Amino acid sequence: MTQKEIAEDIQQAVQTMRSGGLILYPTDTIWGIGCDATNADAVRRIYELKQRDDSKALICLVDSPNRMQQYSRSIPDVAWDLIDYAQNPLTLIVDGALNLAPNLVAQDGSIAIRVTRERISHDLCYRFQRAVVSTSANLSGQPAPRNFMEISPEIIQGVDYVMKARQNDVTKGKPSQIVKISKDGQITFIRK
Repeated sequence: MTQKEIAEDIQQAVQTMRSGGLILYPTDTIWGIGCDATNADAVRRIYELKQRDDSKALICLVDSPNRMQQYSRSIPDVAWDLIDYAQNPLTLIVDGALNLAPNLVAQDGSIAIRVTRERISHDLCYRFQRAVVSTSANLSGQPAPRNFMEISPEIIQGVDYVMKARQNDVTKGKPSQIVKISKDGQITFIRK
């Protein structure tokens, strides 16, 4: 795709999310289902599409550490070091979620959030100027698709916009590492 086509693709995805819609998009890990992380109705639609229990929190993507601060009132200092030194995509679970859809926040008040550096998902988050939900593009209990070709028709038909970028990329993506950071800075690896 040309730069112009990518920009148009991102703009269409942003418009879809601003109107409360769901998108299917390439992330820094695997293909994801996304929406405005502040819109409870859109988040509910993702749970319904995935046939997933809403007690299982979803991940959010942001474009920068500064934006991450808008969504948690207590990010320990060690989080910034982890973000700076991470060689691979790293999702942080932090306490004190705020400014997000209530059905996106875990029962303990935490949120899973990741700063994305991959060009398309980063530009999408930057243009949207808010956190974007990022959950694997599969039905609950099914394997996560490692590229676009592995996404089921049910998921593709259940969203409002499917990004064109990277649809032909057959690289096998893999989920991010997940680290939970307690208020006192203790680190627990959830997924390595």
